[in-house]
Amino acid sequence: MELQFSKSPDGLIPVIIQDAHTNVVLMLGYMNKEAYEKTCTEKRVTFYSRSRQTLWTKGETSGNFLDVIDMHIDCDQDTLLIKAKPHGPTCHTGSDTCFNEKNNQETDFLSYLENVIQTRKKSPVEGSYTNHLFNKGINKIAQKVGEEAVELVIEAKDSNKELFLGEAADLLYHYLVLLAEKEYSLEEVIKVLKSRHS
Repeated sequence: MELQFSKSPDGLIPVIIQDAHTNVVLMLGYMNKEAYEKTCTEKRVTFYSRSRQTLWTKGETSGNFLDVIDMHIDCDQDTLLIKAKPHGPTCHTGSDTCFNEKNNQETDFLSYLENVIQTRKKSPVEGSYTNHLFNKGINKIAQKVGEEAVELVIEAKDSNKELFLGEAADLLYHYLVLLAEKEYSLEEVIKVLKSRHS
């Protein structure tokens, strides 16, 4: 699908910016065809300023750039959703978002991490520990999950928060690798949990 800039009398389309990591909506801006093409080429969000009648790359003054991770065109081909990685606050007021919301949903990092792991499986990176595990196969990955679970249980008997949380993180990471190796997703596991919830 291609964006239909001609649908608008001024040749502008609305662009929703969403944090690719947290899914929080950061801001709304507008693009003309030139701003869109610049964004695609440079992989940094560039808008068209309706007040100044010129292109402006978000962050060119503040340093708070928006790196493009993914883009989606809506069903009418006249609105764009950009999933981006923000470099600092998005709003000119210093707020995380232009809607005065906090952009710190830590639990959403699991989705991001799962995506990184799945990407490593499809497109291996030399020297990656994740790829090292995938190369070892299902038996080694399952063994690592078991080892990390035992280490977590051992740390649970002590009172060292840092060590306990470190082992919990290790277990969670290796569990996500196991899911990816089995070609299952965290979402499928969550659906099972929801089905059990009364």
